[in-house]
Amino acid sequence: MQNLVRNLSRAATLRQLEILATVYRLGSIKAASEALHLTQPTVSIQLKKLGEAVGMPLYQMMGRKLVFSDFGREIAQSATRVFSELSGLEMRLADLRGLRSGALKLSVVTTSKYFIPHMLGPFCERYPGIDIQLNVGNRQQIIDRLERGDEDFYVFSHPPEDIDTVSTEFLVNPLVVIAPESHPLAGKRRVSLAQLAKEPFLMREPGSGTRFAIEQFLKKQNLKLNVRMTIESNEAIKHAVMSGLGISILSAHTLTFGGNAGLVELRVDKLPITTSWHMVWPKSKSLSPIADRFLQYVHDEGRRLIEGEFKRTGLIATKRLR
Repeated sequence: MQNLVRNLSRAATLRQLEILATVYRLGSIKAASEALHLTQPTVSIQLKKLGEAVGMPLYQMMGRKLVFSDFGREIAQSATRVFSELSGLEMRLADLRGLRSGALKLSVVTTSKYFIPHMLGPFCERYPGIDIQLNVGNRQQIIDRLERGDEDFYVFSHPPEDIDTVSTEFLVNPLVVIAPESHPLAGKRRVSLAQLAKEPFLMREPGSGTRFAIEQFLKKQNLKLNVRMTIESNEAIKHAVMSGLGISILSAHTLTFGGNAGLVELRVDKLPITTSWHMVWPKSKSLSPIADRFLQYVHDEGRRLIEGEFKRTGLIATKRLR
């Protein structure tokens, strides 16, 4: 093992380790080459040289799938930690310079993409030298990224319980029932769950945080919805509702910041479903100065900004959307 480490430290370059860590994180040479702005042959050649330096194969191709060897996986994970430490050093030096440079990396579930940019705007104005990297995906995709731990924060409405993380609530996330303005139930003072269950329903896809919350609610109420269609996009659901294809349940934030023309919120018993947005990060990862400053900002000014916009538009539970 000592010879292996000695060979690695003598022959491997930081660039090769960066390439290896990126291939491991993204799962393919093609994706890594695009992320690093290199050609695929260049990536393959550098990995080959690195494998020769340690005297062990790093991976093999099984059909079209790239599978890491135990040696390759260990080196890639160690390289990831090395670059995380280097990034942390950059952040700490940036803090000494008054946060004039550095990076903040976020991965957020799709529904939070409606308000997260509104939080980021003022923060970026205050610290214009900071590079913001924002990745958006469904709940399962963000869980996968959390397990790799490449970003500073991960935004969930329902953080995973089987990963060792730190989680802090920063914003209420009410899920409301929406219908077209012409819907027969739109003018009702109160709609029962039995009435709701009879209506054609448009559901988010498996893996969505919104769907997870809805399913938890249905389980508690022992209720089954008349699901007509599964749709992978909040925007597509809103347009489908406006077109009369059915009703749905969405986060009120998708309506506050994503538009709500032609829609009403139905006043349904035991609704809205009240959840919260969480900032999550791996317990093993220390917050950089920039990440720590952003977290303070989110809990203070960022939250007030979003809540103020929420109230300004009149989009609060049990009120008709305007």
